[in-house]
Amino acid sequence: MAEEKNEKVAEATQNTATPAVTLENFDWEAFENAETYSPEERKELAKKYESTLKQIEEKEVVIGKVIEITDREVVVNIGYKSDGVISRNEFRYNPDLKVGDEVEVFIETLEDKNGQLVLSHKIARIQTAWEKVNKALETGEIITGFVKCRTKGGLIADVFGIEAFLPGSQIDVKPIRDYDQYVGKNMEFKVVKINNEFKNVVVSHKALIEAELEEQKKLIMKGLEQGQVIEGTVKNITSYGVFVDLGGVDGLIHITDLSWGRVNHPEEVCELDQKIQVVILDFDDNKKRIALGLKQLTAHPWDALDENLKVGDVVKGKVVVLTDYGAFVEIAPGVEGLVHVSEMSWSQHLRTANDFLKVGDEIEAKILTLDREDRKMSLGMKQLMPDPWAGIQEKYPVGSKHKAIVKNFTTFGVFVELEEGIDGLIHISDLSWEKKIKHPSDFCKVGEELDVVVLELDVENRRLSLGHKQLQENPWDTYETIFTLDSVHEGTVIKIKDKAGIIALPYGIEGFCPVKHMKKEDGTSLALEEKAQFKVIEFNKENKKILVSHALTWGEMQENHKKSTRKAIASNNAAAEKSTLGDIDALAELKAKMEGK
Repeated sequence: MAEEKNEKVAEATQNTATPAVTLENFDWEAFENAETYSPEERKELAKKYESTLKQIEEKEVVIGKVIEITDREVVVNIGYKSDGVISRNEFRYNPDLKVGDEVEVFIETLEDKNGQLVLSHKIARIQTAWEKVNKALETGEIITGFVKCRTKGGLIADVFGIEAFLPGSQIDVKPIRDYDQYVGKNMEFKVVKINNEFKNVVVSHKALIEAELEEQKKLIMKGLEQGQVIEGTVKNITSYGVFVDLGGVDGLIHITDLSWGRVNHPEEVCELDQKIQVVILDFDDNKKRIALGLKQLTAHPWDALDENLKVGDVVKGKVVVLTDYGAFVEIAPGVEGLVHVSEMSWSQHLRTANDFLKVGDEIEAKILTLDREDRKMSLGMKQLMPDPWAGIQEKYPVGSKHKAIVKNFTTFGVFVELEEGIDGLIHISDLSWEKKIKHPSDFCKVGEELDVVVLELDVENRRLSLGHKQLQENPWDTYETIFTLDSVHEGTVIKIKDKAGIIALPYGIEGFCPVKHMKKEDGTSLALEEKAQFKVIEFNKENKKILVSHALTWGEMQENHKKSTRKAIASNNAAAEKSTLGDIDALAELKAKMEGK
């Protein structure tokens, strides 16, 4: 049976003209379309099918069509096997969105875990916007944006969906005082800076008009001349001057050129948007700087000053400026004189102008110097008051006693005031007979009252030499009679230094004992707080100094004892030569007495 079957298969194979068909060479396309489409139709269908497919990839921006809008979502078709769903919040900026509109979308994921195509319109807008912004920066293209709100230092504008910063200085060529007037409006800008790291964009509206203004400035600068009078508009007021718009170019009136008189602030003379006439003082064609003047349009007040005014005349005026060294007094608009602090009072001790005057005071003063050419004047106030030094010899003769107020100190003495304008000096050596004063502030205080006596009077130089200790007797006259040379007194060591000891002596005074004079009879030195006898070896009344010695007290007694012993022995020897053996006992007895002594 098997052989018959094999023969039939072999026979069938020989009778078949077509090659054998296997799984690898089977034509599935021909099998599926054999009875439905012709080759031409199949080509046409393949062409149409390819045109419906798009080659899309993740993380790219494509154009899609809105096919459905609900309350919460927008369905977009991008030609992919599935549609994408985007939150309607991403289209808040476009309330007129409708089915059929084409929108830009960013492909986040072709297929999430649910098999859904994930798209984002917001990311697409941002990416496209950054591309447009970078391109605008490169090409200098003018773009349009919407001013959303005001912020610190400027405005925030929406440019292609990106928030850009418009600095206040870049809004216009002139300073802007009210930023709110631009909020809610469309403006044209130029992109001037992009920080890709922090995603910051800076735009400028001023840059659009600067080029045009630059041409206007050139024309204006060409027509300027020094001394020319032109009209301008006050554009800005600062503490140092006023900026004036001359029709496309700005000039500055410095505060000193606003008025011949004193000006505390330019707002006293000008106000914003005021039309004023100015004169061109100077200009720099390269730097586009123009110096203007306002006061130069009127005559100088010094030129109108009364010709009869002379030194010695008394004038009235108002204090306009105070300094440490004096006060400036305006006697006429633009005409000032200086009252130096030394001319405000006859007092000699140091003071400031604030001690006498304040700004706004109306005063009278005498003209001391007057220079019309240099326009300078010095005034004096004290000249209108009686001179306290007149008749000073009768009022404060040498030897007279008075009361004075301590005003200030120096290292060498105390300045006191006897009355307004009469000052005197008490030298540090004339403060006390006994105290050793290192600085006058150790003896008295400012404002304290002291009794003084006039020691010397110099009328020509207006100087008074005073004394305080002279009101008392000099105790050293008495000490001189007590602490005589070689006198011995009991004292106590109160301080020991390297080379000497300070000894408290009777009557509350101190003596100075050199270290070699502090030795005791047993060879040791006197200790602190130890009492002992001291001999005066020097007394100096001029320098208030007493020099004493302890060593000489016991040293002198020992020397006297030695002298007495030597004298007794010598006498005994002389007598022994004349004596007999019977006198030996008497000599021995004498010797014993002397040794006992």
